[in-house]
Amino acid sequence: MPVLDADPLAEGGIAGFARAFRAGTITSEQATRAYLARIAALDGRLGALQHVAAESALATARAIDALHRAGTDLGPLMGLPVSVKDLFAVDGMPITAGSHMAVDDIAGPEGPLVRSLRRAGCVILGKTRTVEFALGITGVSTPRGTPVNPWDAATRRLPGGSSSGAGVAVAAGLCGLAIGSDTGGSVRAPAAFCGVFGLKTTPGVFATEGAVPLAPHLDTPGLLTRTAADAAIAFAALTGTPAPQPRPAARLRLGVPDDYVFDDLDPAVAAAVTAALEAATAAGIGLVPVSLPGLREREEYFPAVLPACLIATLGRERFLAGRDRMDPIVARRAAHGLDVSAAAVMALEARRTRTRRQAATALAGLDGWVSPTTTVPAPPVAALDDPDRALALALGMTRNTQPANYYGVPAVTLPLPRPAGALPVGVQVVGHEHGDADVLAIALALEAILGTGGSPDLSGFVG
Repeated sequence: MPVLDADPLAEGGIAGFARAFRAGTITSEQATRAYLARIAALDGRLGALQHVAAESALATARAIDALHRAGTDLGPLMGLPVSVKDLFAVDGMPITAGSHMAVDDIAGPEGPLVRSLRRAGCVILGKTRTVEFALGITGVSTPRGTPVNPWDAATRRLPGGSSSGAGVAVAAGLCGLAIGSDTGGSVRAPAAFCGVFGLKTTPGVFATEGAVPLAPHLDTPGLLTRTAADAAIAFAALTGTPAPQPRPAARLRLGVPDDYVFDDLDPAVAAAVTAALEAATAAGIGLVPVSLPGLREREEYFPAVLPACLIATLGRERFLAGRDRMDPIVARRAAHGLDVSAAAVMALEARRTRTRRQAATALAGLDGWVSPTTTVPAPPVAALDDPDRALALALGMTRNTQPANYYGVPAVTLPLPRPAGALPVGVQVVGHEHGDADVLAIALALEAILGTGGSPDLSGFVG
């Protein structure tokens, strides 16, 4: 059995790596080799990476080390090995968007977000798997493969999607930071299922150029990290803004929706989130009941708008020519877009605009609102064999995440402390439009109160 190299971020996270890198106790090349060794040892079973760029990653790491020795400091992410979701173009690497269709012409050249990783001195290890065209929350995708949730070596469990490989890679310590994307929960669902932190940004904070779009007005690149502290450092470095600081608990007032988002929760999710809210209250955070408008509107909006947008991206002819090679569930969902009229989409968008204004009014005076991230922990993949059960599970995975996309606001999911043997559970915090730094500050406060979710036992995946 291969010896599993230590995760360079296991002690101290991104801040600890940055200190060690500057102190000379670890080099970028050493960290990159450690992650590549972990990928070699684990990813044959986990399947998180679609493409591993070992040669270019090591060359970049050596160049970063040389820059540092020459006195150049590119900031807190300098030398950090990272991964990028396979929706984003990365020079020198193939792009598939989880599909067998050709998509290079859709993505175009490498975009601003990937270039910002390079400017920050990151080492791109490779591309993580995605549900085909990002149209799926479970993480299952037949064309390029479904990553394995690392929290259960005995039962194959859903990783969440569509940033499935990103969630698995961060949880298993295959990279120091993962870039994902979120259109209806595609960062937060895999983060919650895999026991890591996920940030969905306000639209426009990170540019989407250089990526295959699902719904351009909803798509938001996001970050998956081990902790809120890591995400705060990465967000500041990639946006060129001051690093968010924890908000004092006694000055926080968070809404707790009185309808919908707490309905029909799995007992494990209900218990974990209730305990988290009780701990937050005991620490001085004010929790206020709030009625949020339009939560159920997402049930009409997303099933119509996402397929219509995907058909617009692919083009009718490309879709019809390639649908037989697509994941059957994705193809079936996308086909609905062929019949959605422009008038229907415009009516849904007009209602969404009205609801967004109403939501902002309802949340005035609050710092944000909280909910469970998903209604269930990661189910077994076999649970999807029953079509009715599969539909119910998928709806429960997006019920609490889609409202943030519908409102056009930032949101995070934090992994909660777990009893021994329990699966990860996430709690979601949703903020105000362009309040990305604020929602991270709230997450930092909650992380200090609640702690983190720990790491999975990977011994069953080595080999």
